[in-house]
Amino acid sequence: MSGQLQGKVALVAGGTRGASRAIATELGRAGATVYVTGRTTREQRSEVNRPETIEDTADLVREAGGEAIAIRVDHLDPEQVRALAERVDSEQGRLDILVDGLWGGDGYLDWGKPVWEQSLDGALRMIRLGIDAHIITNHFLLPLLIRRPGGLVVEMTDGTAEYNARYRKGTSLPFYVAKAAAHHLALGLADDLAPHDCTAVAMTPGWLRSEAMLDEFGVTEENWRDALEKMPHFCISESPTYVGRAVSALAADPKAARFTGQTLSSEQMALEYGFTDVDGSRPVGWRYMVEVADVGKPADPTGYR
Repeated sequence: MSGQLQGKVALVAGGTRGASRAIATELGRAGATVYVTGRTTREQRSEVNRPETIEDTADLVREAGGEAIAIRVDHLDPEQVRALAERVDSEQGRLDILVDGLWGGDGYLDWGKPVWEQSLDGALRMIRLGIDAHIITNHFLLPLLIRRPGGLVVEMTDGTAEYNARYRKGTSLPFYVAKAAAHHLALGLADDLAPHDCTAVAMTPGWLRSEAMLDEFGVTEENWRDALEKMPHFCISESPTYVGRAVSALAADPKAARFTGQTLSSEQMALEYGFTDVDGSRPVGWRYMVEVADVGKPADPTGYR
């Protein structure tokens, strides 16, 4: 992918960690100039209260060969997002790729509880983080993107449209609504952008080996398989780089518009564009969840990696 996005300007909103960090890195590896926004910097943390920072992500982009600009932005504050758009316009005069990776709501999840037993403040915060922040971001940044044909908007989510067509039992109502909203955001944005020859999709990784997930299991990316003793189905997990490569490949595809309005996955894009995860495999996480994990079969990635 090196050089395929040379001259392109990308903005990864919520690029502090996880899938969004890897997407920013891979866009940079392909030659893009990448703006990385989020709330956690080396001076202050967001409510997520993790050590990863937007400056760290920018360093990874540069190490991969791209240019990076880290800017602290709370995307729920319209004035901060307006100022961000004005800065990108002043510095670049364009925006070619917008990745809405905004979230930060896992701490409010209240796994498996009915809505009346959850914290109302936490439930509404998830909706704000997963929906409102995305709409605010699109409102201010899409006027830059539509200046040129070929722009791409990627709404990050959790789960394919098919998987989320049924309620995700064991999660929670506000989490489900916030994540399923990405499918509809992609549909609506695709229609809005069509007259400008721009594309909008939703994108989901599979079972992501994010920094938080690795910490949860007490492992690292190097020894992640040690977590299988505690969680056997983690055998289907994928590195953040996998979905990073998915977005980078899509952004470099001159015919990406054929996917507009759809929800795509890292596994689908790997088959489409021929890339692999960092270990050389091609995990097909969502099919595995349907055919193995959700029906109670023993963990076995054979045929799914």
